[in-house]
Amino acid sequence: MRRTTRLFTLLCTAILLVSLLQSQIITGQTWPWSGKSEPFPWLDYLASLTPERGVTLRVLTRHESSIQSLTRKLFLESTVAKTMGIVEIQFLYVAAELWPDYIEKAKKLGTPIDVAWGGGPTLFNSLDEYGYLMPLDTQTRPEHYAVLYEVSKIPERIAGAETYKSDPEGRVRWIGASVSSFGFTFNKLILSQYGVPEARSWDDLTRPEYAKYLPARRLIGTADPTMSTSNLRIFEIILQAKGWERGWRTLTLLAANSIIYPGSGDVRDAVIKGDIGIGTTIDFYGYMAMNVNPNCQYIAPQGETIVNSDPIAILKDTKYPVHAAAFVAWVLSEFGGQIVWLNTEINRIPINPKTFDTPEGAKRPDLKSAFEDLLKTSAILFNETLSVNWVNSVMYYFKATLVNAHSDLQATWAQVAQAYLNGKISKEWFNYLIQELGKTVTFTDPLTGKRVEFTLEYAIQVNKKLKEDPSVYQALMTAWESAAREKYTYVLSLLDKALRGEPVPTLTPTTTPPTTPPTPSPTPTPTLTTTPTQTPTETTPTLTPETTSPSLTTPQEGGVSLTLIALVVVLVIVILLLVFLRRK
Repeated sequence: MRRTTRLFTLLCTAILLVSLLQSQIITGQTWPWSGKSEPFPWLDYLASLTPERGVTLRVLTRHESSIQSLTRKLFLESTVAKTMGIVEIQFLYVAAELWPDYIEKAKKLGTPIDVAWGGGPTLFNSLDEYGYLMPLDTQTRPEHYAVLYEVSKIPERIAGAETYKSDPEGRVRWIGASVSSFGFTFNKLILSQYGVPEARSWDDLTRPEYAKYLPARRLIGTADPTMSTSNLRIFEIILQAKGWERGWRTLTLLAANSIIYPGSGDVRDAVIKGDIGIGTTIDFYGYMAMNVNPNCQYIAPQGETIVNSDPIAILKDTKYPVHAAAFVAWVLSEFGGQIVWLNTEINRIPINPKTFDTPEGAKRPDLKSAFEDLLKTSAILFNETLSVNWVNSVMYYFKATLVNAHSDLQATWAQVAQAYLNGKISKEWFNYLIQELGKTVTFTDPLTGKRVEFTLEYAIQVNKKLKEDPSVYQALMTAWESAAREKYTYVLSLLDKALRGEPVPTLTPTTTPPTTPPTPSPTPTPTLTTTPTQTPTETTPTLTPETTSPSLTTPQEGGVSLTLIALVVVLVIVILLLVFLRRK
């Protein structure tokens, strides 16, 4: 027993020593410049690394024009642009799904993209998977010291969410430039006029009360996920928070209650104008709505949202790696691009908390309060690995079944909801009908010719094919839309039985007419685990990540990484433990 106690004590001491060593290395960090102070201590160092001047940087972005124009103005007026000789920033606003093609075409034309900025982690994880992002590696690219200096000011996590992505070697791939939550914005006046409740959760948006005036008046709005990366992320959050089956039921009823707009900006504007009572939005669209219309309020559903970092990254084929690093470092600095978010027409939350210590930050106590609220937000642990492996399937299945077949879905839901609200069907029948309406479809798989259900395993299996093979994409979109319309017709036939007073079926029928053959289960390709969610009765299936992203290791002058030092220390401790045990 004494020997075990001593061993345990020694192990705890070793762990403490490693932690203290890591802390000391980070605290005592030295950079390849000295005697320099803020705002940009790295600037002269970067300028010494390249003689090129008169540079135009090309930035691929999903940020709207207000962010582009203010960033361009502030940056070109900055000492960074003038010292580095950057004379122009060319912003290229391109739909997210076209980014890989655009990057390839620009490279072939001899005008490669230098920086990618905005669009969410899913998009940047996809770019990284394709090999388009440049890892921050000071051994080969000393200009990356400037970016990592600014990264050192950023919290490693906010509400459990990573603020940057690292690879297995500890090299940063992308960094969040701002931080957001996801929820919905409602117009109190409109909801009051129509006598419907204010929502507080995603499931509130599925309530039949919002269908009272369908199809003439739609009180909820959401966006086409193929046109809105923020709403796509909202739909993924719902699936991960609630689990696959229940999540799709929520998404189906949300879409059924909604008018579906092309983009997220359209949803925001509709709430502000009162065209709808509630719209699914990222937080800064909610803050913008609140500034424009005092009747608006943004809600992040507690326990059912995430805190999301909106990335920026250097692309590996840039012709101007030093200038690109200067721009990225400026964007992350509290004296540079972080000030852009404070503009009253933009209203985003800076990822660098030091921004609120600047004169400009002191003028936005509302955003500082929002940042502090984010730190306390009850959020789900979002699985980025799972997102990468299902995102195309989720996006296009939603498009086929809930956007393309929306007229049939909404007409069916309106009849079901109004029959229940008017007392024509029982609560039991209503629950049965929404269960059937929200089921994922069964269809003939164009890849195998077999009848299959759109399960999580199937979604992962066809995820890459949907993106890479146009014939598979077209065949599945057609099959899913057709199966969805059949399902909605089938639910109407069940509603007729309910209205005739027939008993609620005791066995769950298929989502298609009884003549449909049984559904074989597809063989899943990935290894799955289950991670408990905020919902106690369900679990969210998640992929086991292939690797875990290590913490940022702040580079040392001379190139010795924190990870290497820590490994050496651990090895020494293990040897000492072995000697200790042998003596005993």
